[in-house]
Amino acid sequence: MLLTVDVGNSHTVSGVFQGDQLLAHWRLKSDQDRTADELAIRYQALFQMAGLKSKNISGCIVSSVVPTLETAWLSYADKYYGRQMESPPLAVSHATDTGITVCTDNPAEVGADRIVNAVAAWEIYRDSLIVIDFGTAITFDCVNDQRQYLGGTIHPGIGISLDALAARTAKLPRVDIDTEPVQKIGTTTVSAIHAGMLYGFGGLVDRMVDLLGHELAPEKARVKTVATGGMAHLVEPYTRTIDLIDPLLTLEGLRLIHEKNRQS
Repeated sequence: MLLTVDVGNSHTVSGVFQGDQLLAHWRLKSDQDRTADELAIRYQALFQMAGLKSKNISGCIVSSVVPTLETAWLSYADKYYGRQMESPPLAVSHATDTGITVCTDNPAEVGADRIVNAVAAWEIYRDSLIVIDFGTAITFDCVNDQRQYLGGTIHPGIGISLDALAARTAKLPRVDIDTEPVQKIGTTTVSAIHAGMLYGFGGLVDRMVDLLGHELAPEKARVKTVATGGMAHLVEPYTRTIDLIDPLLTLEGLRLIHEKNRQS
């Protein structure tokens, strides 16, 4: 079994694959102070609840944007599964053999999750595409039809935008946006924030897909898009340009990269 781990600034998404079948997956808060032994305690319990046996873990791959947690995860995998794994735990970086060529000015600064998402999305479309990840930040990543990662854009995420409104203004509250706005013109402060967030971020998505797509593949009317991340489902109804939502896109990309490196 393969343990796949995507460590983000806010949440860590992990899963266990048997071949290409995802047996179980979890979404937990990212705690930068978590140690390897604490991870072992937590995941032993999760494995038991999912009916999985840790002695069957034969591989581990991690993508992380939090350096301290990347170290903790690699230490955990090596300490508790090292003797039974086919190869040492793998941390994805720009130098990893992913099958995607990173063509940015400084490949080392590209987040591992962005590369992993590009790999998984390419397997879906095998053509020019844009990956939209609704995480702590909202990222748009562009891959051309030559399997080249070209870069993209980064925007403040929905959660931190709501937090900033509540923290930096005297009278604006923190709003729950997990429902459909009653109308576009807000008649209360709460409804104005609610509509502004969902319709506003939906408009952001459509505008960026139009701009990036025209530069990425000017011969196409519109390039394909894949959305992932915890808030993708909230924004998708307010856009016209999201073709597919895959909340587990990063885990699938990690599986594909591990398989490629295991065979090489």
